[in-house]
Order: sequence, then C-alpha cells, then structure tokens
Amino acid sequence: MELCNLEALKSNTCSLEDESTQGSESIVSFHAKVPVQLQLAMNSFIERYPNWDQYRLIQAALAGFLVQQGFQSRSVTRLYVGNMFSLNTFRSNG
Repeated sequence: MELCNLEALKSNTCSLEDESTQGSESIVSFHAKVPVQLQLAMNSFIERYPNWDQYRLIQAALAGFLVQQGFQSRSVTRLYVGNMFSLNTFRSNG
C-alpha cells in the first residue's frame, strides 16, 4: 500500500483503505507533543467521563477534524461516528 502524503490527503486523492486490512482493525502508534493546557483539559475530560481514555479521545478528535475538513473515507467517518455516538458516551460518574 502506498503511503499518503499531506498533499494527497488534502486533495482527497489518497485512500487510507487497504483491501488486505478491510474488515480488520489496523493500529498505528505515534508520539506527539501537546501543550500543557490540552493535556490538562484531556485529563479533566477523562476524569469526568471514565468510559473515555486518551486513545479514544485523540482518535475521535483526529477523525472529527478530518471529517470536518472534507476528507472522504468510510473508515474515518465510521471511527468518528462510533466514538462520538457510542452508548453512555457522555454520562458522568457522579
């Protein structure tokens, strides 16, 4: 599978869907530095909504950003909708 560069992603000429991995979940790990304010807000959110974790929050944020920017991919849209509208998503613990 050819890697998608930033230009291809912006122009929607790149597909993130690989026929060999459709139907199974592919996971890629990455390391990113974030401002302290974002990290504190993320921790506060996760404490309030314990069914969320840092991975789900980052995944939802990234998928949401791509969907809002017009990136068209069923798998990305599925991740976004699945994370945002799963059962008990925003029920607080108290």
